[in-house]
Amino acid sequence: MTTPPPRMLPSGDTAITVEFGRDISDEANRRVLALDRKLKQASISGIVETVPTYRSLLVHYDPETIGFGALSDQLVTLAQTPDESETVAKRRWRIPVCYGGEHGIDLEDAAQALNTTPDALVARHAAGDYRVAMIGFTPGWSYLSGLDPALAMPRRQAPRLHTPAGTISVGGIQTGIQCLAGPSGWHLLGRTPVRTYQLHREPIFLLEPGDAISFAQIDAKEFAERDDAASHGEVVAELLSA
Repeated sequence: MTTPPPRMLPSGDTAITVEFGRDISDEANRRVLALDRKLKQASISGIVETVPTYRSLLVHYDPETIGFGALSDQLVTLAQTPDESETVAKRRWRIPVCYGGEHGIDLEDAAQALNTTPDALVARHAAGDYRVAMIGFTPGWSYLSGLDPALAMPRRQAPRLHTPAGTISVGGIQTGIQCLAGPSGWHLLGRTPVRTYQLHREPIFLLEPGDAISFAQIDAKEFAERDDAASHGEVVAELLSA
């Protein structure tokens, strides 16, 4: 079955946005990540960097090496060729999360808004099968697809200027892992001791787009123990398959 061609949008004079859809969807994201993999294999002269998002791939290029038209033609062709690596097993991580209390200050309000209990909300969120759709906003901020539609809720009307590092939150139809402390308009359900970004650790970035994610509930004592280990560079997430 032939897939429809993506839209090719100039982004200044040194980048192209390859757009696969107007809405957030797993299918669009699958095509984004597939094209990103193909470009790494194709080694097209002049490409400087690629940046995958939910529904588009930003391709930075050197206009002195390759022009917009020539690169666009190659991108369209690659985007419509079968992805031979699509069946290759992806990495799967289990991420520990301490839900509620001081670690998830919005849990009770979120449960009330969803007409459920905090325990039921936690059980449903932790049972999800997620995938890293993109990384952005701040280093290591991992946007996950696969949220149970019953847990979707509008973002907060008044965003917070500060939310803690490691926050696990829900905003709209998405859930995510916030690595660094920063502003957020999402609902804070819990925290993980896992550092998805740590400058002096190898690897610096733990998760990659396409990785599968599951959550495991832990208590405050275990959070403190793992958080201390993570602060010393340990990878406290469990790699289930690679």
